Amino acid sequence: MRAVQVSEAGGPLELVEREIPEPGPGEVRVRVEACGVCHSDMFAVTGGYPGVSFPVVPGHEIAGVIDALGDGVHPWSTGQRVGVGWFGGNCGHCEPCRRGDFIACQNTGIPGVTFDGGYADYVVVAASALALVPDELSSEDAAPLLCAGVTTFNALRNAGARGGDTVAILGVGGLGHLGVQFARKLGFRTVAIARGTQKEALARELGAHHYIDSTAQDPAAELQALGGASVILATVTNAEAMAAVVGGLKPNGRLVIVGASMDPLGVPPAALIGGSNAIAGHASGTSQDSQDTLAFSELADVRPLIETLPLERAQEAYDRMMAGDARFRMVLTTT
Repeated sequence: MRAVQVSEAGGPLELVEREIPEPGPGEVRVRVEACGVCHSDMFAVTGGYPGVSFPVVPGHEIAGVIDALGDGVHPWSTGQRVGVGWFGGNCGHCEPCRRGDFIACQNTGIPGVTFDGGYADYVVVAASALALVPDELSSEDAAPLLCAGVTTFNALRNAGARGGDTVAILGVGGLGHLGVQFARKLGFRTVAIARGTQKEALARELGAHHYIDSTAQDPAAELQALGGASVILATVTNAEAMAAVVGGLKPNGRLVIVGASMDPLGVPPAALIGGSNAIAGHASGTSQDSQDTLAFSELADVRPLIETLPLERAQEAYDRMMAGDARFRMVLTTT
């Protein structure tokens, strides 16, 4: 089979030939049809995540077809269309698993980071990592929904807002363009916040009721003029931009962070006390959360905006993503 691997930290993406892997007990082999290129793939390329060993095949937005089953796998069968995201399955016996908190499993792996992922013709994963892909979704559309999609959808549906509440999406990029769609389809009064006016038309086309240009307006003041936001979903990786919108929360509002910045968040504690506001992060979700995301996307007609390239052009796709030139998700195809 073909695979695109990184042989050393910071090295290039190399197209190589490998033996087709065999699934072990509790595992399945998936024939990959499409794999999204996510910013978190840099953890594999740079070796910047605990547990990365080289060579490694990146890719954790995988859509394809079950090709082979290991022993003890049920209820899955060959030929089913499935997807795999950041969640690499759960062990079932650690304390978080025993409490039903599968996303916090202490023994889970991450496809394309701690074990070989979807930049390949085939991938082997734990059966517990699988999500069923609706027939109405193409593999190219399904792939980004298995990371960017579940990250935004799952955060929004668990943030505490109710239909009709004002929900703001900070950033209209790879995550945010899906966040805007999900917020509108979930019944929220949707506000998109981005730098400049270039994305206003797109944000409104995706479903935003209001648009705030953070370079020309104070986003917190503009949100307060709308009555304040029950939830602000921060999809950007700019900590300063996150801090700048906290003042736009209504009482008991929440800033929910899914943009993985490593910079400190400069919010005075006093800014949270008066309105009993909160700041929280949100992990992407389990395989069932991914399956829910795919089903909702099909039902509500939510789709990612993608550019596709064949597997052998993985380096080009990765470079476009890292440079911020993708509009908005790069997807590798194997056929």
